[in-house]
Amino acid sequence: MPVLSAQLRAAAARLAAAGIDSPRVEAELLAAHVLGVVRGRLLLIDDVTEPQAEALVELVRRRAERVPLQHLTGTAPFLDRELLVGPGVFIPRPETELLARWGIESLRGVAEPVALDLCSGSGALAVALADARPDATVYAVERSDDALPWLRRNVAGTQVEVIPGDVRDVALPTPADLVLCNPPYVPLSVAVPPEVVHDPAEAVFSGEHGLDLIPVIIARAAEVLRDGGRLGIEHDDTHTEAMAALLTGWHAVTTHPDLAGRPRFTTALKQGRASSARVSEPSSSSAHRYA
Repeated sequence: MPVLSAQLRAAAARLAAAGIDSPRVEAELLAAHVLGVVRGRLLLIDDVTEPQAEALVELVRRRAERVPLQHLTGTAPFLDRELLVGPGVFIPRPETELLARWGIESLRGVAEPVALDLCSGSGALAVALADARPDATVYAVERSDDALPWLRRNVAGTQVEVIPGDVRDVALPTPADLVLCNPPYVPLSVAVPPEVVHDPAEAVFSGEHGLDLIPVIIARAAEVLRDGGRLGIEHDDTHTEAMAALLTGWHAVTTHPDLAGRPRFTTALKQGRASSARVSEPSSSSAHRYA
């Protein structure tokens, strides 16, 4: 019978030659998927069957061709969830967990909040909010016929309500306490890693500067948020000044860094003239606030 340790060494070597950043980790994740165990249990397994070895070799071959790991395993981790993903839906990234955590924190003290996840895709943000706040009413808005089945699978068993439609003109519930969005924001001229080619282009790119949809998101959020409601939008690291300009008239406009320290999402407060009392912003290390 094939020895697992030898299979893992060969898999890691092939992935390294293909330019995969963490070849050993990904080899182990693929092996765990084939064997139906968590990665930590691989240390307890000595041998694998011939069919299992062949399945691992095939997955490694496809990963070496830069098919996303998540498409091969069928899942993507996001906070405490393993979301179902595959062709047709954007794979959630670890950086977006920071936006989700900010959103959860922003609802602290708000009883039975109403939250919207616009351009929901896999439903990562909506499910994170629903898991953290069982008392919340959460809506996930998505227009893609390819992404909607994945979204519906991921929100099954939660209180998230799916709203199919284009965020530009779909009817949205109001009033809301929170709007989160990870929209398409990559400028068309930006070269992306090979794996990103497998994401739907409409979920990645947004015009020459990557800003075609963000003004729409801000306008829709202004329509539905109650006075004192909050908005959080992920964006490109080149968009800091543009976000500040687009959010003129909002309050507590703050840009937050991603895991690498790059500007990654901006948050703001909708506050009317009659409610101009000072408000606190959920904390985020190295955040930059605009006056």
